Amino acid sequence: MYMIKGLKNRQGGFFGLIKLLIILVLSYFQISIRSVVESPTGQDNIEYVGDTSRNIWVDYLKAPFEYLWNDVWIDIFWEGFLQNMRRIRDGNSTEFDNASPEVFDTAPNWGL
Repeated sequence: MYMIKGLKNRQGGFFGLIKLLIILVLSYFQISIRSVVESPTGQDNIEYVGDTSRNIWVDYLKAPFEYLWNDVWIDIFWEGFLQNMRRIRDGNSTEFDNASPEVFDTAPNWGL
C-alpha cells in the first residue's frame, strides 16, 4: 500500500484525518492557506478571532473555570485523593474503607 510521504508512523487519529481532508479540499479548490493567512483580510480575521476569544475567556469563562478548578476539583477530589494516598502509604485504611459497612458472616452454620 502506498503511503503519503510524511504521514507514515503518525498517529493523528480522527482529528488528524479531519485536518488532512480539509487540506485536501482546499487544495482541490486551489486555495492557498499561506496566501489566505498572510493577506490583510486574513490577518484581520485572525486578530479579531483572537481578541474575541480572549475577551470571552476573561469576561465570561475564567471565573467559573477557576472556581471549578480551585474549589471543586482541588478541594474535593485532589485533596481527598492525596489524603487517601498518604493513608495507604502509612498502612492505614482509606476513607472508603472506613465509610463502607461491615459485612458479617450471616450464613447458617449447620455443622457442615
